[in-house]
Amino acid sequence: MSRKLTIAMSVTFIMGLTWVACSPSTPTRARVDVSALGPQVGERVPDFNLPDQNGDIWTRQSIMGPNGAMLVFVRSANW
Repeated sequence: MSRKLTIAMSVTFIMGLTWVACSPSTPTRARVDVSALGPQVGERVPDFNLPDQNGDIWTRQSIMGPNGAMLVFVRSANW
């Protein structure tokens, strides 16, 4: 077998395994009810008091500007 064919077959096999593992129809994956996971799109965030990396305390009201604020939370995959 040529090297290119071997690489192409290996890549195809790996992609197939990835597709099967990530398929939403995989029976081992349970559906998550996102409505129970916290504030939903458009809802107000509850008041909070949280320190930043410098120890300064921030509240929801202290970060609001004249047009409001957008809070973005990114959850990494390795949580």
